[in-house]
Amino acid sequence: MKPSSLDDYLDGFSSFPTRRRKRLAMLREAYTYGVPGMMTKSMTDRLATSGQYTFHIGTPDPEMRRLASWMLTNEKDRLKIAKFIPKIWKRGGREDLKLVGLLLANMSDEELGENGWTVFLQLVQERVSVEVFLETAEEFVRGGRPLPDDAWIDDAANQSQVWAQLMVLLLSLDENRCTAHERLISQAPKGGELFERIRMRLLQRLS
Repeated sequence: MKPSSLDDYLDGFSSFPTRRRKRLAMLREAYTYGVPGMMTKSMTDRLATSGQYTFHIGTPDPEMRRLASWMLTNEKDRLKIAKFIPKIWKRGGREDLKLVGLLLANMSDEELGENGWTVFLQLVQERVSVEVFLETAEEFVRGGRPLPDDAWIDDAANQSQVWAQLMVLLLSLDENRCTAHERLISQAPKGGELFERIRMRLLQRLS
């Protein structure tokens, strides 16, 4: 019989599995708990396609936070979690990306072995949706991680056109920082509709 709740499911594990495939399978099953009954497969399939995810289950935020907390509590070696994060991200499910944001936001730079913002950008090797990037960045801020300093933002923006756009999105989380980066905001490569709306809002604030 399937456990009735995420807590019941997690209680069946004394620790986080050690093998990569078992870990990914365990997480994929954990995502199914707490999903509202109204979430039909056709709806989640459409959401997965529109968001360019490999899957979109519809796991509520409280369950996602509970799962991240369980992982951080039951795996004493945080380095193992840090090394596993790219595997979760690479699978590309909506819940996978959400979980990565929660883990990064609640792990220190020492535990990650590198600046958390840098780790996040390294995961974004290709274009990522504005929504996914902002959701993860906002999770960082909620977790108490300050935005990077101006020099870090400028250095990151110079790495690629995609990263230049991401830095504009990052600045949108603290519009008081925009004055020092007006050139970046105005000259970043053109993006999609949502990106351009955010850019125009920031430029209007600066005018």
